[in-house]
Amino acid sequence: MPLKKDPNQGGTNADGSKNEKYCSYCYENGEFTQPDWTVVQMQSFVKGKLKEMKFPGFIAGFFTKGIPKLERWKN
Repeated sequence: MPLKKDPNQGGTNADGSKNEKYCSYCYENGEFTQPDWTVVQMQSFVKGKLKEMKFPGFIAGFFTKGIPKLERWKN
């Protein structure tokens, strides 16, 4: 999710500071909100949120293509 579109402008680290890598739907208080989700589940969730925010489907799909490349999924 583009952090500029995140209602909280990004997730939060354990110390309460803003996290610049992850949105508030995915990362809160220094932890992932859905730690057991697969990349496919995360892509589906993010695509749904983007559509709720009135992004066209093809744009939502474009943004979710990069999810597997995020640091979270490199393990």
